[in-house]
Amino acid sequence: MTPALELARAVARAVSRRGGRAFLVGGAVRDRLLGQDAKDADLEVYRVEPDALVSTLAELGRVDDVGRAFGILKLTRSGVTVDVGLPRRDSKVARGHRGFHVAADPFLSEVEACARRDLTINAILEDPLTGEVVDPFDGAADLRRRRLRHVSAAFVEDPLRVLRIVQFAARFDFGIDAETAALCRTLDLSELPQERTWDEVKKWLLRGKRPSTGMHALVETGAITTFPELAALRGVPQDDHWHPEGDVFDHTALCLDHAVTMRDHVPRPLAFMLAVLFHDLGKAPTTAWKNARLRAHAHDTGGEAVARAACQRLSRESDLADEVVALVRLHLRPGQLGAQGAVSDAAVRRLALEADLRMLTAVADADGRGRALPVSACGDSSWLLEHAERLRVRDGAPKPLLLGRHLIELGVRPGPRLGRLLAMVFERQLDGEITTLDEAIAWARELIARDDPASP
Repeated sequence: MTPALELARAVARAVSRRGGRAFLVGGAVRDRLLGQDAKDADLEVYRVEPDALVSTLAELGRVDDVGRAFGILKLTRSGVTVDVGLPRRDSKVARGHRGFHVAADPFLSEVEACARRDLTINAILEDPLTGEVVDPFDGAADLRRRRLRHVSAAFVEDPLRVLRIVQFAARFDFGIDAETAALCRTLDLSELPQERTWDEVKKWLLRGKRPSTGMHALVETGAITTFPELAALRGVPQDDHWHPEGDVFDHTALCLDHAVTMRDHVPRPLAFMLAVLFHDLGKAPTTAWKNARLRAHAHDTGGEAVARAACQRLSRESDLADEVVALVRLHLRPGQLGAQGAVSDAAVRRLALEADLRMLTAVADADGRGRALPVSACGDSSWLLEHAERLRVRDGAPKPLLLGRHLIELGVRPGPRLGRLLAMVFERQLDGEITTLDEAIAWARELIARDDPASP
């Protein structure tokens, strides 16, 4: 039994002594029925007034009531936290994801409380003390059928539920009920706040068991309109010889599934998954027939601006966007270098300056494997990491041996000239002509002697 479940059972016993009843709800029940370990243990408490619930929980640990206005409390004991909620009545009072009046109602029935939830698989209650399951909308059957189905017509009141379906489809590789998909297509997602859309995208990419299912769910639910750069990939043809899997959209979906196998082994999984998602955005504007063959010339560099626009629409994290755009721009480089045969040390060092090679090779490998071709025809970038390991740039860019303070000690004043001299010495270091600080200083002395000291 997990610490969270132990604390949940302690809450349930204390609530029972107050004449109420506590149920595990949502993901805690759903995941258990799926045979997965549930990390959280969210509770919903019935027939206990809010003030009485607060005092009951305070006997068990520290109570954080920041969500009390929405009937949500957080109980922490020995470093373990569980969310404890009261049944709620939601009334739609305005447009948008936040246009609800929420009122806690501890005397709402279990069936009424479940009816306000989004999907049947999330509308299942379980008593942590007795194991009794309350499933008024047949959510357990939908779990067995691997189907996402809305609970009631109130589903349409919150457009965020469309993106929740997308990420649930990816996380569990579930299909979508036809009527539910039709309801999704009637909703306007443009009113969703950026941060809420971003939260669901992160769950899709970072927790998705099969992210390609999420890609296709975007189309099925109409949520693809929120991602115009991805929508533009639909129907963009590819050379059948290299891409028998279909259009660029289908290729991208397959790449995401292969990326899952590497997701936990790269330094920054979110940047990696976004780069895979966006790596071929440049094919939409560049694909054309040339010499009787389909070509997407310069789609790597052509995708830079498109990828940046997509990143900025989703998130305000500029560092994340910078890394994703660099990976998109460079995603063909490992393959191009490998095709050349012998690759120079200088080329590998310079590439390590432009991107983290662990990330770049993973993106390139996901791209190569996201095709309906034998594995032997998909390429492998492990050689690049081995080369980089020998040069000690596998885990980071090469650092200059010569620093500004060294030049100042040689009499160079701070300014553009100092920066120019540093760059010249660093170029020699990247070429492998300089390997120690003493060599760097000696070369700097020679440059200074040749250089016009009066030049800026």
